[in-house]
Amino acid sequence: MTQAVPPILSITPSRALVDEKFQVLVENLPPGCPVTLHSLHHSEDKDDWEAYGHYVSDHRGVVSVTEDLSFGGTYTGKEPMGLLWSMRPVPGSREGLRLRKINVCTPMLVNISVHSGHEDFRDRTPLASALAERWYMAPGVKRIDINKQGVQGTLFIPPGPGPFPTLLDMWGGGVGLLEYRSALLASRGYVSFSLDYLRSEHLSADVEFKYFEVCAIYILMNHPQVIPDRVGILGISLGSMVAFNLTAYSTIIKPRCIVCISSNHYHPPGTTLKAGFKILSKYVLLTVCHENLMIIQIIVTNMYHRHFHKAHFDENNYMSWRSFALDLIADPSNNVEVGRINCPMLLVNGCDDQNWPTVETAEEVSDALRHGSQTRGLGSTYGPRHPCFSVTVCFSVILLWGGHTKAHSDAQEDSWRKILSFLQLHLYHSPSVKAKL
Repeated sequence: MTQAVPPILSITPSRALVDEKFQVLVENLPPGCPVTLHSLHHSEDKDDWEAYGHYVSDHRGVVSVTEDLSFGGTYTGKEPMGLLWSMRPVPGSREGLRLRKINVCTPMLVNISVHSGHEDFRDRTPLASALAERWYMAPGVKRIDINKQGVQGTLFIPPGPGPFPTLLDMWGGGVGLLEYRSALLASRGYVSFSLDYLRSEHLSADVEFKYFEVCAIYILMNHPQVIPDRVGILGISLGSMVAFNLTAYSTIIKPRCIVCISSNHYHPPGTTLKAGFKILSKYVLLTVCHENLMIIQIIVTNMYHRHFHKAHFDENNYMSWRSFALDLIADPSNNVEVGRINCPMLLVNGCDDQNWPTVETAEEVSDALRHGSQTRGLGSTYGPRHPCFSVTVCFSVILLWGGHTKAHSDAQEDSWRKILSFLQLHLYHSPSVKAKL
């Protein structure tokens, strides 16, 4: 392609939060010119991720990713954010990769380029390129490492004098301390504490709820920028099990609302939270994932062995825990008494979740609340372990999470919007909430 004025590629805005949309525009192309828009990200794990769409310029020589159709690539149709949500490891990458942000103080850098033609575009020099910065932390958000009173985690505080509503943010098993959701919540006006509860040396069986109660009382409720009666809990997977437990049984923690993603209410009576955490930390030793897969190293305990044979392997030898987990929650006495909960709940679950029967869990929770003595709020939108004495088998598998890229992307965008609306309703919409942003 030769012409007097070279093509120009622009990204607007080039710097934005990860939940904000951008516009990618290519100008100065010949009319009717086939081109490929390509995005490339080098992850903190040193892996390359890419997405691309095939376009044809209009009569003005313009391609707008927001307005125009992609005729092929990692996505098709009119997909303004397709260059992000359809990212996958470049050909030849390791199997089972997971793309997630570790250092939230730096942006996710995405190089977007335009190439002539639709075939073998990687072999051609880009006609133009630009860099997009995708941030989890908005300007002015404070990040504070916490390690006191036996509590470990990271506290994020929004800009401004406050005080603000607050969230206790807990991830699932096997992933360690992740900060990017808390950083984004702080960017949206909530003090958020990402709690490292699985690896804490101070969490022992005899303290049980005290670890979380110390966190809630001394770290959150007494913080000068926190509104003490506007504290919520957000948990995913194992973190949702903790949220259910604390809300149902703790005499001190009384959250204003809770959000449970990939809901898990399995917790047999007589077992401590610590026991469940301890076995899970051994049960899942290594976790990495891409799209709907997760590579894990599993240690099956005597307690689980009688159920584990129900785990399903597909034609690719990828493992699904769904059938195994259905057997675990079949006995209602093994589950948290969610009827004891008297605050609004938002349950976010995936209909094709192959890791845990989250939809069945949501239905059971909903049914328990409908037959309870009080009226409670419940929303259900989308998704994508206990004591033992000896180890019986250890092996590595790829765990099937379920879902499909496009549907998952749409559900993720929809559910995040609904989570923010739910939090706004229950943590901000009150005359006593006077935060200054």
